[in-house]
Amino acid sequence: MGELNAPQIFSIAAHRGFADALVAGLVPRYSQGDFGLARLTLLLPSTRAMRTVSEAFIRYYGAQGTAGILMPRMAVVGDLDLDETLGSLLDPLGTNDIPVAVDPTRRWLRLAQILSEEIGDKAPAGATLLRLARDAAATMDRLLVEDIGPEQLLKEEIIDLLGDLSGHWQDSLRLFARVQARWLIELQAMGALDATSRRNRLFDLTAEQWKASPPENPVVAAGVTSAAPALARLLKTVSQLPGGAVILPDFDLSIDDAVWEELGAAGGGEEPGDTPFERGDAVTHPQYHMKLLLNRMGIARGEVQQWHRKGMTAASPDRTHAISSLFLPPEASKRWASLPADKRRLAGVRIMETTNPEAEAQAIALLVREALETPEKRISIVTPDRSLARRVVQHLRRWNIEADDSAGRPLPQTPAGRLMLLLAEVMAERAAPVALMALLEHPLVRFDDNRGSWLKNARKFERALRGPRLAPGLSVLRHVAENIELSDWFSEVEIALNPLLDCIGPMPLAGLLNRLAVAGEALCGDAIWSREDGRALASFVEDLRVHSSDSGTSLDPSELHLALRDAMEAVAVRPSYGGHSRVAIYGLLESRMSRTDLVICAGLNEGNWPATPSADPLLAPPVLRALGVPGADFRIGLSAHDLAGALGAPEVVLSRAERDTEGPTIPSRFLLRVKALLGEDLIARHRENEAVALAQAIDDAEPNDGIYSRPEPMPNSDQRDVAIAVTALDRLRGDPYQFYAQSILRLRSLDPLDAEPSPAWQGTVAHAILQRWHEEGGQLREIARRVLEEQNAHPLMEGLWLPRLLAALDWVEREIAANPQRKPVAIEEKGQMVIDGVRVHGRADRIDQLPGGELAIVDYKTGKPPKSSQVEAGFALQLGLIAMIAERGGIEGVSGKATAFEYWSLSKNPKIKTGPENEKFGFVDTPLKVGQKRSGPLPDEFLPNTEFFLREAIANWIKGNQPFTAKLEPDYPGYTDYDQLMRLDEWQARFDSENEQ
Repeated sequence: MGELNAPQIFSIAAHRGFADALVAGLVPRYSQGDFGLARLTLLLPSTRAMRTVSEAFIRYYGAQGTAGILMPRMAVVGDLDLDETLGSLLDPLGTNDIPVAVDPTRRWLRLAQILSEEIGDKAPAGATLLRLARDAAATMDRLLVEDIGPEQLLKEEIIDLLGDLSGHWQDSLRLFARVQARWLIELQAMGALDATSRRNRLFDLTAEQWKASPPENPVVAAGVTSAAPALARLLKTVSQLPGGAVILPDFDLSIDDAVWEELGAAGGGEEPGDTPFERGDAVTHPQYHMKLLLNRMGIARGEVQQWHRKGMTAASPDRTHAISSLFLPPEASKRWASLPADKRRLAGVRIMETTNPEAEAQAIALLVREALETPEKRISIVTPDRSLARRVVQHLRRWNIEADDSAGRPLPQTPAGRLMLLLAEVMAERAAPVALMALLEHPLVRFDDNRGSWLKNARKFERALRGPRLAPGLSVLRHVAENIELSDWFSEVEIALNPLLDCIGPMPLAGLLNRLAVAGEALCGDAIWSREDGRALASFVEDLRVHSSDSGTSLDPSELHLALRDAMEAVAVRPSYGGHSRVAIYGLLESRMSRTDLVICAGLNEGNWPATPSADPLLAPPVLRALGVPGADFRIGLSAHDLAGALGAPEVVLSRAERDTEGPTIPSRFLLRVKALLGEDLIARHRENEAVALAQAIDDAEPNDGIYSRPEPMPNSDQRDVAIAVTALDRLRGDPYQFYAQSILRLRSLDPLDAEPSPAWQGTVAHAILQRWHEEGGQLREIARRVLEEQNAHPLMEGLWLPRLLAALDWVEREIAANPQRKPVAIEEKGQMVIDGVRVHGRADRIDQLPGGELAIVDYKTGKPPKSSQVEAGFALQLGLIAMIAERGGIEGVSGKATAFEYWSLSKNPKIKTGPENEKFGFVDTPLKVGQKRSGPLPDEFLPNTEFFLREAIANWIKGNQPFTAKLEPDYPGYTDYDQLMRLDEWQARFDSENEQ
């Protein structure tokens, strides 16, 4: 066995800049003549750390004027948080003594099957079951990384705890133990290990080999902070190798013994394997996991030495004591009250608080833009808030600055990932309009020279689909396409989507994925798999397809998009190189070891930085504590360590927004500590106000000299010369601006896709039903069903609305049968007349001839009829205008004097309070003041009043020169389609206030 030295453990303080200080010390310490550092092996936590250290070497030798360099061999120990595997040095080919690792996807799918079998009839299905399996796999890894096997769930301490747990936690623990036991048996039968277990064994094997035969060339572990027991044992071996060393980032050598003790036991039990985690442990302290690592390595704090060099981006050491004091545990933080000013110095640290995330992103972008004016100055933005990071990226593009967002984006938020999910949604929802049109207009669809023509047809098709959802399936959509002459275009759509819509019932997951891939390629060609997101998607789909095929996993097509979204969220797509060389955006994991001249720590709000701790869904906190697993708050300490490291940069900006999309935010506990340490007197000096002010001003327009006035457009006489629909007179008199926008500008609002059945749509259907019944006869209910089938109405909408409609139609049938003396002479007939040179036109719902030859004008309403007081005030005059047209011979086949004016409402009769529900629909109302009615025009005055109001409107607006004033009658209940166009919110409050005065 080789001879090992005393441990060589070093720390690089936060203010020195880890990567640059590491390189500055490695070069004189390990360079060997012409070979430089080529014989040195560096163990680093992640591939991101490898890139960071490589860049630091390039900067160092560039400053020395060296043209060519030999860098050390770098090996990755594998960061589990980043889902990275071990480098080849620690996991060489041909390691036959250690079984292979089972694929994580295969394990996930198999655990879902085991869970289903163990839970039995009450087992969830589909995406919920897969989500539970993913939680179980995460809990297994959480135990395995601590070297805790399934057998330890049967420890006496765990069994004793069962009686103290709630029924939910007891059932969950038993379920997890059964699943663990079954999975372990299957692993043994396969001759495999979980990836985490295999990682631990490789660490132990490497440690044993290096103890027995130390490598000839030096090995240094740098930046590794994971406290996993197996990794801790390997790090101790590395520290004792000839020429070996372990270099820790941001280990605080300045805290005193009392503070160190207040951190708690941190796994430092007296017996081997005794790893208690007491409730009093300060797990949220940034040095807690460092103490845990040292305890597991068996290294005393006094054995850690200060690294002998500082980096090129080192900050002033004056800040070190302030950073240490900033994160003192509760008891020790009492000393803040007596801390002298030089010990709380945070020169170079600024605090920036904005009103909302958009303002925060804009201010951050301005800080970056300003910093880039300094040659060679490097800037990094560190934030766990990915939406904020994306906002910053977009704002930087204002100045053509492409930031290198190394944390990447979740696969579902990339074009390729979103396309795959849209395909799955189209499959699940049977080509529902929103998912369908999002798919057909996706940027990757027809990603070639024909895209313009494709989009033109797709947008025409979309307009035809707007309104209530149609029945599911492609046959209905083909009918829509044929009506707008898009048959050839839709044939291409059908060919692509047919594989998605002939799936019924649970199917093999592999087969469903194949169908998605085939449909995606039919629509996009190779574009779906190109670029970094496409390659990540291809890898994801192939991995899931292969292992689901091996496991025989089945899934209902309606659950596929939910299951895929959950699984794809774990896949991060990082951009290829090519961003700005001096601007980087990091997540917390990616930021470790990185150092720039300006560090902007963004999104410093509770729940974000630090993130809200999430309890393990399967094992209760007391169970985890008894097993020796750090609690959920442990990650708060890691977040604190990340911030402490960032605070060592020469310039630091701590940024937060006071509100987010959900409401007011709570400042991060870390930011509150900074403010408390500075004290009220110093906070003002550390405020970053200039960037906030610039962010507010950058998009401000020139101030308006006056106030926004009420719109009063004045078209010329030719533009005013338009016809008036009988339904538009109300609009002209009550809100002339709406008439102007609709009839003169000819602006029409579009229904949204998958809209709720609007009153207008319901009215159109009801009128079509009644028209066909009057014209053809037969059963009204059967005609109603036939018309709805022709409308291709969605079954759910039919189920909700049809019973109410049928009840009202039954009432119409009874009402007409009860009055055989009335004969319909016009059904849905168009008519027109000319008044003062203006054409007035409309459609009569129904006109009946009474026994004496008089006319009864009927207007069907699917909702409530207008109030009589409205008619008396000169609104809702449709019945009167139709009567005027009929009396003037403007409707073919109709003549006579109109004496009856009726609204036939298909809504609930307000006078019927009791009785069967289906007999409460339908009633007749009149706008006239007859019988006991207290409002409305008198019968003899109705038509003269209607003519007066019509001629007055024509004289004022059509033939006259009155402005089309917005909201002329504030109480007029018009539509809101044009409120934004008239900028209503900008002047109405002032107008209402002036009227009140």
